[in-house]
Amino acid sequence: MVMVHRLRVASQDRIEGFYDWFAARQDWQTFYENRALTALLDHADFGSATAIFELGMGTGRFAEHLLSGCLSDCCRYAGIDVSGTMVGLAKQRLKRWEDRVSILHTEPSAGIPADDLSFDRFVATYVLDLLPEAQIAAFVNEAHRILLPHGLLCLVSLTKGETPLSRAVCALWTGLHRINPLLVGGCRPIRLSRHVTLGPWEYRFHRIITAFGVPSEVLVAAKKE
Repeated sequence: MVMVHRLRVASQDRIEGFYDWFAARQDWQTFYENRALTALLDHADFGSATAIFELGMGTGRFAEHLLSGCLSDCCRYAGIDVSGTMVGLAKQRLKRWEDRVSILHTEPSAGIPADDLSFDRFVATYVLDLLPEAQIAAFVNEAHRILLPHGLLCLVSLTKGETPLSRAVCALWTGLHRINPLLVGGCRPIRLSRHVTLGPWEYRFHRIITAFGVPSEVLVAAKKE
């Protein structure tokens, strides 16, 4: 019999507390994120977007990049986060676009505060790898609900390594997560493709990108009609 060991996930209270404390330092970890985020920008056609929803927008760094030059002037943006400190930082960072930006502090269990068919991009970068498996599936379903037909699901997360170095980094990361999830910010390597199935979605781009030995999975999928 094959034994499957699932990593425990930090509670939402502990995650919220950690990111309230870590908020001002959040942007330090961009050294391994930038290549994957650049790939997402290259393949998610943000220039044609009219309404973007971001799950876990953090300090608003990615939103600021989008609003600064990737989006049309009429595109609206909405973001949510569990950390009140992150929400405050993001609101300040995005203040110059406040006429078309909405940012909320909300609990993950509350679902997505958006109407059906109200957005054409759903973004989650380095967020789903914090969540329990059931909650990942729930948020993918919520994304499907709020996206317009042909709207794009735009995801990036930590994932399993494919090279000797990235597998070693992944093993170290997983080991630290087993000791205490908050040693690695609550994140652990996951496979996004397990949660985004080809029935309701059509893949537009899917790749594992490694930077400094850290593997990230980038997935862009269109909602089928």
